[in-house]
Amino acid sequence: MVPGARPSIIDVEASGFGPFSYPIEIGLALSSGERFCTLIAPHPEWTHWDEEAEKEHEVTQEILTAHGRPLQAVAANLNEILEGQTIYSDGWVVDKPWVDKLFYMAGVPCKFSVSALELILSEPQMDIWHTAKNRVITDMDLKRHRASSDALIIQETYARTLARTTS
Repeated sequence: MVPGARPSIIDVEASGFGPFSYPIEIGLALSSGERFCTLIAPHPEWTHWDEEAEKEHEVTQEILTAHGRPLQAVAANLNEILEGQTIYSDGWVVDKPWVDKLFYMAGVPCKFSVSALELILSEPQMDIWHTAKNRVITDMDLKRHRASSDALIIQETYARTLARTTS
């Protein structure tokens, strides 16, 4: 990553919070400034649904059934956008397994890497992260908790914490 550049960020919304959950939406905020978001139609074997997770991301099973894209199409689209790149997640411990689950069930090899955002944050950035992120959320005034909005918030928080700690 070029010093001072905005990293590409991925955020994944899921059907729940535990090991039986699966990805339902993927959002990207790319270093180019572009954004991408898609709902994912569940694989027939994916049946776990947590109503608390639904309340958080506001995607019902009906919305997912009506608007979710097939796993193979989502995987191919992500590979097309991200091939050869490293994309960062602030929730790597859950986002990476959900990305892996998507590609595995799609039968498509993943052509990019998902890394923990902490790997590119300095200690001073980490020290001010939560305060800065809350300010970004207030400033951006995004109404929906969705994957692409979350990715954008994370990317903007990264940029602001970097600016505040390197000047």
